[in-house]
Amino acid sequence: MSESMSEYLSQDMQCEGLLECMHGLKELDKEVFMVLTSSEDPMTVDEIADAVDRERSTAYRSVQRLLQSGFIQKEQVNYEQGGYYHVYRPTDPDRIADDMQRLLNDWYAKMGQLITEFRNQYEETMAKET
Repeated sequence: MSESMSEYLSQDMQCEGLLECMHGLKELDKEVFMVLTSSEDPMTVDEIADAVDRERSTAYRSVQRLLQSGFIQKEQVNYEQGGYYHVYRPTDPDRIADDMQRLLNDWYAKMGQLITEFRNQYEETMAKET
């Protein structure tokens, strides 16, 4: 994390900032996510690449980051004559929000544990010095 917690808290964050803050996603990832959320139908990587005006491989990497973060879902579409292709759609917003809340709760618990460890270590150090 390049910014301190106090710097993050002093910023005027938008909801899209959660993508970057909680999952380390890039500006392109946010753009791809917004394209998918504004589309009525699931999209292929080629359609996504066209919409964000990037090479297919660049769009694909962004799609993979969004998949790993759970922000989008992949569906397989089968051709009648055999073969298939994949389309992508945004994950249900409630599921995304629940996952982010769990992540935040886990982070909060971990920070609480580290603060307690810091307090105990600091108290022990101070007790030894007196």
